[in-house]
This record gives sequence, structure tokens and C-alpha cells, in this order.
Amino acid sequence: MFSTEEIGIDLGTANILIYSKSKGIVLNEPSVVAIDVNTKQVVAVGAEAKEMVGKTPRNIVPIRPLKEGVIADYDVTAQMLKEFMKKVSKKIGLSMRKPTVVVCTPSGSTAVERRAIHNAVSSYGAKQVHLIEEPIAAAIGSDLPVDEPVASVVVDIGGGTSEIGIISFGGVVSCKSVRVGGDKLDSEIIQFIRKKYNILIGERTAENIKMEIGYAHPNHQEATMEVRGRDMVTGLPKTITVTSSEVHEAFKESLDQILEAIRATLENCPPELSGDIVDHGIVITGGGAMLNEIQEWLSEEISVPVHIAPNPLESVAIGTGRSLKMITKLEKAAK
Repeated sequence: MFSTEEIGIDLGTANILIYSKSKGIVLNEPSVVAIDVNTKQVVAVGAEAKEMVGKTPRNIVPIRPLKEGVIADYDVTAQMLKEFMKKVSKKIGLSMRKPTVVVCTPSGSTAVERRAIHNAVSSYGAKQVHLIEEPIAAAIGSDLPVDEPVASVVVDIGGGTSEIGIISFGGVVSCKSVRVGGDKLDSEIIQFIRKKYNILIGERTAENIKMEIGYAHPNHQEATMEVRGRDMVTGLPKTITVTSSEVHEAFKESLDQILEAIRATLENCPPELSGDIVDHGIVITGGGAMLNEIQEWLSEEISVPVHIAPNPLESVAIGTGRSLKMITKLEKAAK
């Protein structure tokens, strides 16, 4: 039993995952907080708060305090972390007093954004807070040989950002971060349906459409889905049928942005490491790895093997937790 617990936190735009060195993943919940605007009190966090999105009375507002991989609302993020830490201490039955914490940050985040993440975690009373870049955490969690002189390429498509990193010898050789992720795809589905059908749908409906009939590959087997929303002309509920080709058309531009970022990262790769990429290919992690036919589409576009991480949704959190033992090595490589 550890006197002080060592934990890794994947502070994601869509989900927060907490990894305990002794118990593995101990928390995986949406990064949503429901707040009573009159009293400024937290009503619910995580899955409970996500259930409230679009269904609450006026005084209760569900907030997503993380936007595009960074903290948009510092106070709410600190409160949310405290609530999650309380849940974890009850769940694993360990004293969470003064834990050593590793938090992953987007590779493109500024010093101010990193400081905000550091302070939000420190405010809970962490003994030490280490920050690790998201591509490195994703690579460690995907079982790639990050500390060897071999190029490991990771494409982490999260809720708010997509991170592409080439890692060798425990450090980032080339990386790019684009603020395009699952949330952007959802909002583009909402816009498309609004424009084409004059129907207003919510975020949760858009997410369901993306998961059910969203395809990355333009040449896929056609699928359809019934969608319910509010008619913007009559104001009444209405049901329409949406096809998978329409959904692909809606978020095609965003997928192309991710593809361009991957190409730009590979172009900046030293020639010595390019051979490794041809042999080993790239690994996709994050929620975006679950998009239908993304593996086939990417391998066609960039002509190298594409693999999906063993556990794409948890890769970053697992890597963040596992990095505790090699954190000093990684910090030296980052300097």
C-alpha cells in the first residue's frame, strides 16, 4: 500500500480519465459540470451532469470547462477536479492526501495554459505535479517503444484537439496540434442539418449520428438513420432521415485538416526516422479512432500502415500513469 498515491490525469475536453498506479483506470467520466447559477454551487459532475445537457431548468447550467484541450473556466475546472478526486478516494479506498500527479497537456499549449492546468491540480493539494505532452502519453499508453531510437508516430484525435507526434528517445521529434476533434465534427453535423433541413438538433443527437453513421472513408456502404429535432419554421418536433454520405460531407473539411496536420508532421521528420515510419506505420488513439473506417481512409491517403491503439479511449490516461516511473527521463529529454 502506498503512503502517497501516484496518479495520472488525462484532462480531456470530452472526458476526464484518472489512472492510479495501483488500480489502473479508476475514473472515466465526461468533463461536464452542472452549476446552479443562483448559488454558484456544483449540482453534479461527470456522467450525471452530461445527462442534464439540454434538459435542465434555467437556474442549472451544464458547463464544459475545458475547450479545445485547454482550461476555459479555471474555477469550474478546479471544482470539477476536486469532485472527481473525492469520487476516486472513495472508490479506491486510499488516502488521496498529497498525491503525486502527472497531467497531460496538448503539445501546442502555451505557458499560460500549462500554468492554469498546474494550478488547478495543485489546488487540490497534490504533493508534486508533473506535466507531460499528450503525444508522449498516448505513445506510452499504446505500448510503443518511446525511449528507443525508433520513430513512433501517434495521432491522438480527442474531443477538442488532434495531436500528431513523432517520438524517439523519449522526446518529441516533430509534432503538430490542430484544434479539430470530435466536438468539431459534432458541431458540423448540427450546422449541416440546420442548413439543409431547417431542423435544429442537440449535441448529444449529433454525437449519436457521428457514432452510428459517421464514416471517414468517402466510399463506404450507405447507411441511414432517423433523426429527431425541432423544425425551425414551425417550432414543432420533426423526424427526418439522414444518410451516411451527408454526414461524411458535413465533416469532410475537418477530417482533411487532420490529414494535412499528419502530412505536415511527417514532412518535418528527419530522413533517418522516415524508414521506421514506413515499417511500423502510425498509431491512432483517442475517441476519433472509433470513427468508422478511419483506419482504411488514412492508410489510403498517406500510404503507410495505420494501426488503432489496443485501447484508444484510455491510451493517454494509461500512458500518463505509466510515465510516472520515467518522468525524470522525459523531463530531461524535454529540456
